[in-house]
Amino acid sequence: MDQQEFKRRRDDLMEMMGTDSIAILPAAPVRMRNRDAEYPYSQESDFYYLTGFPEPEAVMVLIPGREHGEYILFCRERDPKNETWNGPMAGQEGAVTHYAADDSFPIDDIDDILPGLLENREKVYCIMGRDKEFDTRLINWINRLREQVRAGIHTPGEFVSLDHYLHDMRLYKSEEEIKCMRHAAEVSATAHIRAMQSCRPGRKEYQLEGELLYEFVQGGCRHPAYSTIVGGGANGCILHYIENSAELRDGDLVLIDAGAEYDHYAADITRTFPVGGRFSAEQRALYDLVLKAQYAAIDAVRPGNHWNQPHEAAVEVLTAGMVELGLLEGEVASLIEDGAYRRFYMHRTGHWLGMDVHDVGEYKVGDAWRVLEPGMVLTVEPGIYIPEDSEGIDPRWRGIGIRIEDDVLVTQTGHDVLTHGVPKEADAIEALMAHGKAA
Repeated sequence: MDQQEFKRRRDDLMEMMGTDSIAILPAAPVRMRNRDAEYPYSQESDFYYLTGFPEPEAVMVLIPGREHGEYILFCRERDPKNETWNGPMAGQEGAVTHYAADDSFPIDDIDDILPGLLENREKVYCIMGRDKEFDTRLINWINRLREQVRAGIHTPGEFVSLDHYLHDMRLYKSEEEIKCMRHAAEVSATAHIRAMQSCRPGRKEYQLEGELLYEFVQGGCRHPAYSTIVGGGANGCILHYIENSAELRDGDLVLIDAGAEYDHYAADITRTFPVGGRFSAEQRALYDLVLKAQYAAIDAVRPGNHWNQPHEAAVEVLTAGMVELGLLEGEVASLIEDGAYRRFYMHRTGHWLGMDVHDVGEYKVGDAWRVLEPGMVLTVEPGIYIPEDSEGIDPRWRGIGIRIEDDVLVTQTGHDVLTHGVPKEADAIEALMAHGKAA
């Protein structure tokens, strides 16, 4: 991502903040995996969105109108001994040269410097509750200033939620962001195709997960965007199944929910397909119903429609189809009003997508569903899940879990399915799987 993109974001935020204000945002801390090993470091999304800075132990400060520079970055000093073990660090010079900070100070000096930056600022923009330790430090800095009120020091009088402004900004994707998301989507689509072609009875769920991860890395996506789901048979009815350890059996379906992350932007795809390469009659009937619901939901993704319209479209198709198949009994409108469909479809039809797989942004503005606008990206993922222990349900339907998910960009005239590269028509899936194992 070009540094001009990050600067544009900071400038936009500072314009919304106005004068006499200050924004303070810490980087993500390092997390320990076990006694002597860390989890791979991942920068906090809001912090990265504004800075592009990848290191821990850093704090961003924005001060609109400050004469000596509006963007200050506190970060670690360079340390040759540390760098021998962990690689190069930006240091103060790198923070200015490579990350476009107007000024940079050592993170160890923040307690001495930051209280002075807070002086004579009316509003403090921050995100409270995410990092309790940092919240405590911020309050202590304010209290230190308050102790000097008799000396004429003016202290901030208002704390403002930074995420209210920042998360609304993140909801609208720029051309650079969309470019990243397209790449993540293309790599993820290739990975799903590989998983379909390499699937066969007797393999383990985690072996398909391995095929996906291989393709992610080959495509320049070093990490999955979230924990991969590979659920064979009845495991596909567990919405957040991540054990991925069971054997795949002929005659079952396998549900894969997996997406790559590229330059901090996520893809999110789900496909469901037959382990043996051919759908049974019951599997095909349910699959075609879910696909029909997804097409109806995607068709409702367009500027001017509100957030809930794709969900409403999917629910109507699914409920009518479940009545036709005998899974539900009654009038479609009444079943929807009563929520009877939730027995087999218990989640929403999508979520915002961006730097986080369940990305930020309000779904309602006031009491009304948010209107879809160009630049927004959402998932569309209807499903049907019929657990093996479903009472009163014909056994031929039991143990079938199906979800179909794509990533959809709202455009000026309608929508663009970013993840169109992986087949989802039943005939196309069967043809792909018959074509042979991935190389």
